[in-house]
Amino acid sequence: MQDRVLKVLEFTKVREQLFEFAASSLGKDKIKNLVPSSDFEEVMKLQSETDEASTVIRIKGNVPLSGIHDIRPHVKRSVIGGVLSPLELVQTASTIRASRQMKRFIEEIAEERAEIPILLEQVEQIIPLTNLEQTIRQAIDENGEVLDGASELLKSLRHQLRSSEARVREKLESMIRSSSAQKMLSDAIITIRNDRFVIPVKQEYRGHYGGIIHDQSASGQTLFIEPQAIVQLNNQLQDIRVKEQMEIERILTELSAKVAEQESELHVIVKVLANLDFIFAKARYGKQMKATMPKMNNEGRITLYKARHPLIPINEVVANDIILGNDFTTIVITGPNTGGKTVTLKTLGLCSLMAQAGLRIPAQEGSELAVFEAVYADIGDEQSIEQSLSTFSSHMVNIVEILRRVDFNSLVLFDELGAGTDPQEGAALAISILDEVHQRGARVVATTHYPELKAYGYNREGVLNASVEFDVETLSPTYKLLLGVPGRSNAFEISKRLGLNERVIQSARSHVSEDTNQIDKMIASLEESKRQAEMEMLEARDYLKQAEKLHQDMQKQMIEFYEKKDSMLEKAAEEAETIVDDAKKEAEQVIRDLRKMRTEKHAEIKEHELIDAKRRLETAAPEIKKTQILAAKKAKKHMFRPGDEVKVLTFDQKGTLVDKVSENEWQVQIGILKMKVKEKDMEYISTPKQLDTKPLAIVKGRDADVKLELDLRGERYEDALIKVEKYIDDALLANYPRVSIIHGKGTGALRQGVQEYLRNHRQVKNIRFGDAGEGGTGVTVVEFK
Repeated sequence: MQDRVLKVLEFTKVREQLFEFAASSLGKDKIKNLVPSSDFEEVMKLQSETDEASTVIRIKGNVPLSGIHDIRPHVKRSVIGGVLSPLELVQTASTIRASRQMKRFIEEIAEERAEIPILLEQVEQIIPLTNLEQTIRQAIDENGEVLDGASELLKSLRHQLRSSEARVREKLESMIRSSSAQKMLSDAIITIRNDRFVIPVKQEYRGHYGGIIHDQSASGQTLFIEPQAIVQLNNQLQDIRVKEQMEIERILTELSAKVAEQESELHVIVKVLANLDFIFAKARYGKQMKATMPKMNNEGRITLYKARHPLIPINEVVANDIILGNDFTTIVITGPNTGGKTVTLKTLGLCSLMAQAGLRIPAQEGSELAVFEAVYADIGDEQSIEQSLSTFSSHMVNIVEILRRVDFNSLVLFDELGAGTDPQEGAALAISILDEVHQRGARVVATTHYPELKAYGYNREGVLNASVEFDVETLSPTYKLLLGVPGRSNAFEISKRLGLNERVIQSARSHVSEDTNQIDKMIASLEESKRQAEMEMLEARDYLKQAEKLHQDMQKQMIEFYEKKDSMLEKAAEEAETIVDDAKKEAEQVIRDLRKMRTEKHAEIKEHELIDAKRRLETAAPEIKKTQILAAKKAKKHMFRPGDEVKVLTFDQKGTLVDKVSENEWQVQIGILKMKVKEKDMEYISTPKQLDTKPLAIVKGRDADVKLELDLRGERYEDALIKVEKYIDDALLANYPRVSIIHGKGTGALRQGVQEYLRNHRQVKNIRFGDAGEGGTGVTVVEFK
């Protein structure tokens, strides 16, 4: 991509915004060198890595990227034998720690719930240099001070140093507390000059203490003297300090050599952390501007839904749909100045550059962009005083360069094509330039004021007119892009709103040709039709959503009704059987009592009368007819075939057999519903004649779009269970025999909750973990009845 195009389309400003989201100088260096790629595979990888980082941010909220430093100069100096400062060693240890934390962070997320192969591949390159990190931290603290425990000798020297300092202070304290010291000292304090302990003595008493004068006050009235009595103690103290410094130098040299030994590993750590910082900066930037991941293709197709210019505040920008590369490859946008034509051009160009750089784009989900070999733009007033070029000449220089390079794999953006010269000649040039670029197969969007270009889209195949809307009532542009509608002049309407005399306006209209008036009326009609169509589309979308919701509610209620009906019938049958059993027991008791009476009292009751009485009692009992069992016997007498009309006994509804799903189970179409029904629950009605020769046509509804797997990774527990419930219902209505639910391994809480729900579902026949090739314990395979 040309640097001039990156600047004209303001990609450089996007990079400046991206800087704010980098956590280290390493990430900022990569952002500084960020340019769009023209390689399709590379763009796909860049988009995928940004998407993975967005997934991590959505799951965790933040990323441990603090404590990263550019330690490459430190490593280089240690390799050539240089001694690193304590602060440089601390930065090295901090960077090693950051790499270790990042490696563990990414691996835990990958193990628990997310598919992030690119990020995982990055951190797998890191070799945790734990020993080097601990060695440095045991010797140097966070502030860059060498610790006493860095070596036994240093610990001993530090102890001697503190003891010697204490003796010197004790000696000086006794001096300044004496009665004579009050008049000889300027102040009763102990201070340090040239790393030696001294006391402030008045000028006139300089000879009283002897020793060495190290400094004097600005007025010369006070001398800072090292008394003779502590010169020897100070000498001993200085000797210990020299030894301490030598030991510190030895420790730093040793640590620097250890850093040099890990040169290659440290360079890998720096490289990986730079990549990760850059990737997560892209993801955080996309989240901040509410951007989405575009679909990418290498076939020149562009479909942007509600695309916004990323540099305009989200509460001010107007979102537009931009479609190019399918039915048409060239768009000519007409409309008034300050109407948003240039912003539309820049939005398209900048979104394309951002996508090819691996950034998310400010547009709705489902938007699609192409990977172009080059993006060319001729936008704005580029008059060059130094070259003595007019605006027109400056634009033509750019256009000539574009025409020299453009091909079928290019995106070309022209702003005010042909402007700056005679209108008639400018319009002719604009048409010729558009023809040339269009014939080469490039994707082109051009803006213009020329009315001659309004008819351009009607005369050429693959070209579409468009315009930016202008509200005559408010005398202001709406910045709304209208595809398929050319712009029209609003001069008369604006003049009328501003109070120009109607007579003057009518006179002006008389000077305009009838053709122009007809064109303006046609455009006005198209604008109105466009607005009406958009309103009706929104209404239709609302009705569709309501209908889908109603359809789902009806299906749910119907299933609940029949389930409740079956339950009530079973309960009634059980109650009836209980009543009958009780009646039979009572009858048996009556018979026993009668026999007993006959035996004891010689009553005239005959045996066959007793038997008849019992039979009458049995026949008086209510008879429970189990229609399902009878229907099953009847069903066995007929060999079911696809297309047969049957009665589904459990629902008391007629249906049509679609296909046999198992040995004794069929898929049945009942109205708009498809469900599995066992043969014993069906009663054969008839076989329509036309079905003997013509296969049954089944109209597939939205259930046909149900996928064979549900991915729950990254979902919250409660949301995941809601999705599982809806998905199982959809899969049952779609008549799937088996589906897979991807929940990941993780802590097992989500897996346990999903499997518990499935075990209690009345339509689930069996559940199992996936095989090795199906995802293992991260996947549950569900088989329906």
